[in-house]
Amino acid sequence: MYAPQQPILILSKNTKRESGRKVQLENINAGKNIADLIRTCLGPQAMMKMLMDPMGGIVMTNDGNAILREITVQHPAAKSMIEIARTQDEEVGDGTTSVIVLAGEMLAVAEQFLQQQIHPTVIIRAYREALEDMIRILENDVSIELDRTDKGKLAEVIKSCVGTKFIGRWTDMAVKIALDAVETVTLTENGRTEIDIKKYAKVEKIPGGSIDDSCVLRGIMLNKDVTHPKMRRYIEKPRIVLLDCPLEYKKGESQTNVEIVGDQDFTKLLQLEEEHVARLCEDIIAVKPDVVFTEKGVSDLAQHFLLKAGITAIRRLRKTDNNRLARACGATIVNRTEELTEKDVGTGAGLFEIKKLGDEYFCFVTECSDPKACTILLRGASKDVLNETERNLQDALHVARNLMLEPKLLAGGGAVEMAVSQALTNKQIQGPYRAVAQALEIIPRTLAQNCGANTIRTLTALRAKHASHSTATDGPCTWGIDGETGQLVDMKVKNIWEPLSVKLQVYKTAVETAILLLRIDDIVSGSKKRGGDGAAAGPGPAAAAGMGGE
Repeated sequence: MYAPQQPILILSKNTKRESGRKVQLENINAGKNIADLIRTCLGPQAMMKMLMDPMGGIVMTNDGNAILREITVQHPAAKSMIEIARTQDEEVGDGTTSVIVLAGEMLAVAEQFLQQQIHPTVIIRAYREALEDMIRILENDVSIELDRTDKGKLAEVIKSCVGTKFIGRWTDMAVKIALDAVETVTLTENGRTEIDIKKYAKVEKIPGGSIDDSCVLRGIMLNKDVTHPKMRRYIEKPRIVLLDCPLEYKKGESQTNVEIVGDQDFTKLLQLEEEHVARLCEDIIAVKPDVVFTEKGVSDLAQHFLLKAGITAIRRLRKTDNNRLARACGATIVNRTEELTEKDVGTGAGLFEIKKLGDEYFCFVTECSDPKACTILLRGASKDVLNETERNLQDALHVARNLMLEPKLLAGGGAVEMAVSQALTNKQIQGPYRAVAQALEIIPRTLAQNCGANTIRTLTALRAKHASHSTATDGPCTWGIDGETGQLVDMKVKNIWEPLSVKLQVYKTAVETAILLLRIDDIVSGSKKRGGDGAAAGPGPAAAAGMGGE
């Protein structure tokens, strides 16, 4: 006779394991909860959220990514939902709210199939197929080409992006800023277009004034003042030299001991230091600049020499600011003063001046002839207003950039979702495939909800419009919901457009996240070590202790 076997412990005692249906339904609920949190932030009537971080600072925003970045969640599935808002933000810069709402709904419609005991892989296969069809419909059937040179059309698209944000009240100004900035930093060489907003379009926020005073400078603004009070603060057509080396005597890296015998040796040492600085300054004065910018320090002696030559010096610039200056005024950043030549001097700027804004002094290098970098100057009542304005502007800049790189448009206001949903429904495939089509309707439904319209009536009417429309004869159906009144309007007439790249990314990310979360059927949460250094127990002493009896 065998002795009754004892149960074998595989996982340590403090490890929690959940598996099967329970996990899938929990994941779906986590996704739905995150989506519900963000849902009211969609559309022109979007509400704002106020978040407090642990330090006591507050963030007021209706940007999906900014909200989710600030909140801390426990559930792993909710964490991956937050991750997709970040991906969306980095990839195309806009559509962070829609992607969360859509992903949440994609998960929600899968719930009924799981309860009917349909295997997740069957659902996933249908989702994949639907996604491929959605992308094809977007690219071929419902998108329209855009002429890059048509400023009015570009402005309309950016307007519909900005309209749902806090700066919606200053739409025209925001659109102008976005277009100007993107146009400035667009660089085309050998048939390759590069638009680097992050590096070359810097947003400077200065509290004070009103939002209407914001503008794009044809040049660069730095938060610096001249090093010596007597230096010139207003120079027209300046010759600019950019350096990456200190204008002071170099001290040894390690400790250096010098033995001095007589007093004349010490004077000799000081004289050598002075001569070294004088030589640096002579090299600079030889190319006759008006302004010298350096990333490192400028000693008092160097200031004196430069002042005598009538040169203004500004020290300790950021590396990024120096790069922007170089692009704006056409100068080359030089690492050693001996190597300065005439062609390194930047003559592209029309004006150098120091101005006082609010409490601080700022240095402006403006009126550049062909700047390839710019500064966006934002003014506003308070820090919170400025931060939110900056976030909104970033979205507008990204939309402008996407349009320049891929000039294709789709109708906004939930019209595209309805058109794609209709096209999928017409294929007469039942089950999860059909559910994806229903899930897409969440965008127009949320738009209607957020402005207090009767959702069921509005959506039924919209569905009827799309069903009776024939794409073959009249082109794509552009009827959607006006996010301000909740009425049905033709987006072609209302001029509400969105870039194709943003929508494609939204659909891909939302469906793929839903697929990813449906794939999960087991969650194992490990134990923490005792004494709490926060590391999860690996196969170390804590895990071993968990497996043997404690």
